[in-house]
Amino acid sequence: MRRYAQTNLELYAQLRAEGYADSAQERVVRAYTLATQLFAGLHRASGKVFVAHLVGTASVLAEARARIPVVLAGLLHAAYTHAEFGDGWRGVTAVKRARLRTVVGEEAEGLVERYTRFRWPGEGLPRLRAALAGLDEADRDVVLMRLANELDDHLDLGILYHEDAERRRDLLEPLAICVDLARDLEQDRLADALSVTFAECRSAEVPPAMRSPGARGSFLLAPSSHRPTLRIMLARWRAGKGVDLD
Repeated sequence: MRRYAQTNLELYAQLRAEGYADSAQERVVRAYTLATQLFAGLHRASGKVFVAHLVGTASVLAEARARIPVVLAGLLHAAYTHAEFGDGWRGVTAVKRARLRTVVGEEAEGLVERYTRFRWPGEGLPRLRAALAGLDEADRDVVLMRLANELDDHLDLGILYHEDAERRRDLLEPLAICVDLARDLEQDRLADALSVTFAECRSAEVPPAMRSPGARGSFLLAPSSHRPTLRIMLARWRAGKGVDLD
């Protein structure tokens, strides 16, 4: 099976090989630069650096020959759910949307916002498949983005490095319909990759000692010099009050 990009350089080489225009490649570089700022220090529950997951998702979309706004949206698909914009809060705001639009354009940002609102129904995936033909183009693009996200999450047995690996393995049964969703979107290579990757995750074993301890979701590993601002302010306030901090 094809190895998907996990670094920016691999993604740039893939885009050239896939024949994306120079202007499209330049937009991806700008989007990647923003991603490194917004997701600095963030990791997936497997311990994988979050930016590598974003690159992997964009790489899957590039192989699917998605339009460049979809690839850009894939590269920043978790911006409103996991990224740090400097306000300490997650979620969609007008300020965040404006910042993304400046870098990736209105259509790509709109797909990121739709991805954030889009309900991935788990056990209800058969209903999503039944409704797929009636979805508009943007929502079909979002479904494709979600399939790309699932593939990258499961590549290299990613889910088995979670602390709750067995629970994640149990979710493979309802996720199996992702293969059919990909075929319905006329993405046979993606469907094949999902099928093989899911099968590997069902049968493989990862030693418990290699799982990320305590990680059931994405987590932040910031440099020790970057203490939270509130903690620094509190320490200064206590010092000014003559409180012993030791």
